[in-house]
Amino acid sequence: VQLQASGGGLVQAGGSLRLSCAASGRAFSEATVAWFRQAPGNEREFVAAIRWSSRTTWYADSLKPRVTISRDNAKNTVILQINSVKPEDTAVYYCAADWSLIVSSVRNAPDYDYWGQGTQVTVSS
Repeated sequence: VQLQASGGGLVQAGGSLRLSCAASGRAFSEATVAWFRQAPGNEREFVAAIRWSSRTTWYADSLKPRVTISRDNAKNTVILQINSVKPEDTAVYYCAADWSLIVSSVRNAPDYDYWGQGTQVTVSS
C-alpha cells in the first residue's frame, strides 16, 4: 500500500487549502484515513480523520471550525480542506491510513500503519 499526499504549496493567510490523499495497492473501503501535520520543532499533530465505510469524522478541537475531511469514492481519495488559513497552519501535512484501527486510536499517530510522504504547506501573512 502506498499513500500519496498532494495539494500543498504557498497559500496566503485567509485563503483556503485543499489536500488530497490517494491510495494505491488497496482500496480505502474499510480504512480509517487521517491527516496529521508537523511544524518545525513541534510534534506531529492530529488534524482530522474519516472512517471510509461509515463516513464518521473526527477533528482536532482547535481546528474544527475551519476544517473539513471528506472522501471521493470514484478516485479512492480523501480530501482535507482548511479554510481561513493562518500562518500557524504552516507545516508538513501527512496522510495516514489503517485498516484495523479502533476508535480510541484515531487521534494517535503511532497506531497508523501506512503513511504518505508529506506535503509542505506554507501560509504567508
